[in-house]
Amino acid sequence: MKAVQSDQVEPRPHGPPLPAEVTSFVGRRHEVAEVKRLLSVSRLVTLSGVGGVGKTRLATRVSTLVHRAFPDGVWLIDLASLANPGLLVPAVCETLQVEGASAGPPLQVLIDHICDAHALLILDNCEHLLAEAALLAETLLRACPRLRILATSRQALGVAGEQTLSIPSLPVTGRNVTGPDTAPDGGMVAGDAVRLFAERAEAVVPGFTLTEDNLPTVERICHRLDALPLAIELAAVRLRALSVHQLLARLDDRFRLLTSGSRAVLPRHQTLRALIDWSYGLCTEPERLLWERTSVFSGGLDLEAAETVCAGDGIDRDDILELVIGLVDKSILLREEHSGTVRYRLLETIRQYGQERLNASGTTTRVQRRHRDHYRNLITRAEHDWFGPDQVTWLDLLRTEHPNLRAALEYSFSAADESAVGLEMAAGLLHHWMVNYYLTEGRDWLDRGLAAGTEPGAVRAKALCADAWMAITQGDSGAALRMLDEAGSIGDRLGSRSVGAYVALFRGMVAMYAADADSAIRYYKEAAAAHRRLGDREGLALGLIWLCLTCSFQGSSKPALEYGQEGLTLCDAAGERWYQAYATMALGVETWREGDLRGAAELVRRSLRSHRELDDPLGMGVDFEILAWVATAEKDYERAARLLGILRTTWRLIGAPPSGYGHLVRCHEECASRTRVAMGGHAFTMACEAGAALAFDNALAYALGERRLTAADPVGSPLTRRETEIADLVAEGMSNRDIAARLVIAQRTAEGHVEHILNKLGFNSRAQIGAWVGKRRPR
Repeated sequence: MKAVQSDQVEPRPHGPPLPAEVTSFVGRRHEVAEVKRLLSVSRLVTLSGVGGVGKTRLATRVSTLVHRAFPDGVWLIDLASLANPGLLVPAVCETLQVEGASAGPPLQVLIDHICDAHALLILDNCEHLLAEAALLAETLLRACPRLRILATSRQALGVAGEQTLSIPSLPVTGRNVTGPDTAPDGGMVAGDAVRLFAERAEAVVPGFTLTEDNLPTVERICHRLDALPLAIELAAVRLRALSVHQLLARLDDRFRLLTSGSRAVLPRHQTLRALIDWSYGLCTEPERLLWERTSVFSGGLDLEAAETVCAGDGIDRDDILELVIGLVDKSILLREEHSGTVRYRLLETIRQYGQERLNASGTTTRVQRRHRDHYRNLITRAEHDWFGPDQVTWLDLLRTEHPNLRAALEYSFSAADESAVGLEMAAGLLHHWMVNYYLTEGRDWLDRGLAAGTEPGAVRAKALCADAWMAITQGDSGAALRMLDEAGSIGDRLGSRSVGAYVALFRGMVAMYAADADSAIRYYKEAAAAHRRLGDREGLALGLIWLCLTCSFQGSSKPALEYGQEGLTLCDAAGERWYQAYATMALGVETWREGDLRGAAELVRRSLRSHRELDDPLGMGVDFEILAWVATAEKDYERAARLLGILRTTWRLIGAPPSGYGHLVRCHEECASRTRVAMGGHAFTMACEAGAALAFDNALAYALGERRLTAADPVGSPLTRRETEIADLVAEGMSNRDIAARLVIAQRTAEGHVEHILNKLGFNSRAQIGAWVGKRRPR
């Protein structure tokens, strides 16, 4: 093939034309632009990604846009149906209409034919001929200096100079500025995945359109299908017989439901199962085993978890890393970074397929038990290290692993004779439930475990005490006392001084909730003395903190300061942060009562900084409260009112004020009353609303004295600064993956932020976030 002269008016590709698009091409503007850019700087570009993500469609679209830049043609060679590697070069020759291909070695004949050609070859679906396709690409590029190759494959070819672009799923939410489903004033918004569903649905159900009513359901359908274009198209076809609500309800059986694709495409693209069967078939046997076993994880896993849970029975532990790399290369496992470590995640569709394969192998229970045991060990380690310098690290890890913790607990409570282990794990997660404010969920797991068995052992006593503490925090003192009575009986039967000490400690909290300070102090002293004898630093620290608060409540300043300082010294020596923050806060309360307002403010701000680092909303709320008292005492009523507004937002986010601190209500009411009288009702209300409207990060900075309120502060937002930033990106139509890339954070972190935003705003779809942001933006 000789190069076409540059003065040719209308260059046309030689041979068969590129396949025409018979359905609309939706989205992918960023990916199209990026592929074009990569082709301009690299001679080999590979589009990688999971099956069904739209690699072929994207390559075809790009080729139609760039064909003028290749005067000797753009050639699409579909390798999907080519089973014999020996037929690869002949297939390319056939597509390029190479004459005389049988007169000599086919590869040399091909090279001779295109050696001077300024052309683009699209090698489509290379994954099953990866080595052969890589060798062919490298050979042609070396021999043909003006040739460029665009490949699609579920993993990179691995050729020197290759540029790869991983193709993500479509964004589910976003602003469709050209479609009828968008209003420019912040109305309905729809991402590319939803637009694709709507367009394909309209083709099978004429008149189908997105509405305010069905948009959330369509978004959930797309999310459940991992926003894979092929899965969305297969799902839309089912609307011939189902409503969108019925379709969503049946997606748990997605592989049976999504079985009607176009008869004109390859069989493996006609059903979702066949597509993933193809990916499964490309894996080695150990890779298949790893795929199946990783399906027991929820929300992702790290390398240690993979090695612990998945090794054995056909997989050597030392081989896990290479197998993980293989599954990442094949787009089965998605690599994500979180807090400086790498984690792996399966798309839900891929995970469910692996789960079916695992079930068919008959090894599900064995792998689930390994998974449970791994997280049981993690909980034990976290509990052992809790009162020490690694507290923040453990809290972050437990937040990240929360979905896996749930899965491990569910297995324990669902499997025969495993509920005792589940109860042990739920009790061991006490600090996770408390600090991360999963109080209701934690109590539910503990209640479930306590109901499953009544063996009066140490684990049950520990679980009862943990459940009672959370009940006290939620104001359920009656339930707490019943559980403490049972725990006390078990402790007496076992002769356990530790159980007796914690029962006394929590009885003191119940007494303090009832404002019975004398009884509370008696219980706290009993608990502190027992914990001191037992060498239980955690129990002692908690007892000292509450002795400080209760003595302060009684007006006993000297013992309050002594108890608080001892608790603070104990925590400092251990490098502990959570109890340290509360001890500092308790000292701040007493310092405020003594009239040292500057000292009180400094102590409480120190506590607030620690609670911010721990991300403890309850602790931050109590700190806001005390800082408001200090401001009132300083007669800085404007600041006090704003802090009370911030406090109101904080309690709303948590769900209710912390009932365990009910004895502070009188101080709160006095603060609010004095401030209202000093300012006047209207000014007080306006200042409270200004505080309540602050973005949470700005509220924290204001409370810490790090910033002043300005007219630029967001109005009416309960979101933190980072959440506000992410909400803006959601409104721009960015997917979680796009957001993660923009902000250089893990995709799982971005997903967590979006979930928090939805919870805070009371929404159930990203579209509502987009509309909310649009209404708040200045016009």
